[in-house]
Amino acid sequence: MTTATEQFAEQLSATTLLRFATAGSVDDGKSTLVGRLLHDSKSVLSDQLEAVEHASRTRGKDAPDLALLTDGLRAEREQGITIDVAYRYFATARRRFILADTPGHVQYTRNMVTGASTAELAVVLVDARNGVVEQTRRHAAVAALLRVPHVVLAVNKMDLVDYAEPVFAGIATEFTSYAESLGVPEVTAIPISALVGDNVVEPSAHMDWYGGPTVLEHLETVPVSHDLADCPARLPVQYVIRPQSAEHPDYRGYAGQIASGVLRVGDAVTVLPSGRTSSVEAIDALGQGVSVAWAPQSVTVRLTDDIDVSRGDLIAPTASAPEVTQDVEATVCHVADRPLTVGQRVLLKHTTRTVKAIVKDIPSRLTLADLSQHPEPGELVANDIGRVVVRTAEPLALDAYADSRRTGSFLLIDPADGTTLTAGMAGTAFAQNAQHAADAAAGAPDDEGWDF
Repeated sequence: MTTATEQFAEQLSATTLLRFATAGSVDDGKSTLVGRLLHDSKSVLSDQLEAVEHASRTRGKDAPDLALLTDGLRAEREQGITIDVAYRYFATARRRFILADTPGHVQYTRNMVTGASTAELAVVLVDARNGVVEQTRRHAAVAALLRVPHVVLAVNKMDLVDYAEPVFAGIATEFTSYAESLGVPEVTAIPISALVGDNVVEPSAHMDWYGGPTVLEHLETVPVSHDLADCPARLPVQYVIRPQSAEHPDYRGYAGQIASGVLRVGDAVTVLPSGRTSSVEAIDALGQGVSVAWAPQSVTVRLTDDIDVSRGDLIAPTASAPEVTQDVEATVCHVADRPLTVGQRVLLKHTTRTVKAIVKDIPSRLTLADLSQHPEPGELVANDIGRVVVRTAEPLALDAYADSRRTGSFLLIDPADGTTLTAGMAGTAFAQNAQHAADAAAGAPDDEGWDF
């Protein structure tokens, strides 16, 4: 006889997973929207709801403040704002969700980068009374920078503008035009009131002029692609396994999580950055030999030839191996309080490989108001989006971020204390800046005078 737990597990295994993030300016209602989603989709445990109701009564509110379901830090509840990224997990009959509720204040934009870095959809909230503001543009730019494939514009607090269709239409037109100029592939605009629940889970009775989906309906039906099999295979080596035991005297395996693509026994592969070639002799997964493995499985690969492979190397099919370079040009979001400056020595972490590097140039900083480039700013400060050129001490095998979010991204780290300074995306993230990037590359200075 099948138990309720087993039935629930079977239901979850049959549904797809959507990772999404919420973003917006301060007081646009992100936490209230998330709380409404959880509450109206019956994803809140009774003791959690009781705790929220008690906290709401303590603060003198007649109805439960659903924002308290996600604002878990004491400072967040005291100030009424979101500070840290809050992750929530819930499920409906149609799909499972991992939600990242990100802060709206400008000084926490870097937290949105963290939350959206793995998201497949971003919900950007706008207060219907205020329209599109600078922070809205900033979050749209971050979504475009991180190649989030789907963006939902949730025009919130429609109850405070008498559910006026022209207000919604004007905001939707302005935001969509801005997002398209950034290269965002898809924008879906939804008028909502998170406080009273209009168009969040249930359709609104106050906006009969809107015939589109509710927020939850869109989240349940938006196309999600987890299939990385069409991408070239990439296996960053995390650990070299050599038991050297009597049972396995000659065993030498290279363990890691496949970042993309499919690896098969017999595939001709190249180990980067050395460029040595071999072929896949065997693949071990969960202690068993398999003939094929795909992303995001964790496996151990054995090669036919006894070649030098160590942590940080990348195993890739010979026919589709990435180029190796020491000059990295990228669009970045600076996340540290201390600025990033030209000539600064850093560590660059790419997949499982960390190398010494130096910032050669900061060609431009993005001005969010009109998407213009401020040339040669000299430095990037917290929350700035700009372009950098970095020279590494050792070669790296990077893909373009547009081709692979996993092997096209990297971090710049302070070598003194390990602080993360900058999140980088190899290549140019904004389509309209392609020519600017090409011009910069053509006129790039030579390496004379550099230590490496």
